Amino acid sequence: MANDAINDFSVALSNLVDTAGKLVQQNVDLVGTGVKAIVSVVEPLAKSALDLAGNAANGAGQLLQNTTATAGQLLQSATTTAGQLVQSVSCTAGEVVQNVTAVIIPKK
Repeated sequence: MANDAINDFSVALSNLVDTAGKLVQQNVDLVGTGVKAIVSVVEPLAKSALDLAGNAANGAGQLLQNTTATAGQLLQSATTTAGQLVQSVSCTAGEVVQNVTAVIIPKK
C-alpha cells in the first residue's frame, strides 16, 4: 500500500514535469513564431521606407539640376538680351549723331 502511494506520487510528479516541459516548449515556439511574424511585417515596411527615402533624394537631386539649368538659361538669355539692347542703343546713338551732323553740316 505504501508502494502504491509512492508509485502514484511518482507518476503524478512525472506527469506534472512532462506537462510543465510541454508548456515551456509551447511558450518558446509561440515566441519564435511571434518574432518571425513581426520580422515578416517589418521587413517590407523598412524596404518601402528606404525606397521612399531614395526616391525623395533622387527627386531632390533632379529638382536641383533643373533649377540650376533653368537659372543658367535665364542668365544666358538676360545676357543676350542685354547685349542686344546695348547694340541697339549704340546703333541708335550713332544714327542720332549722323542725323545731327547732317543737319549741322549739310552736304554740298
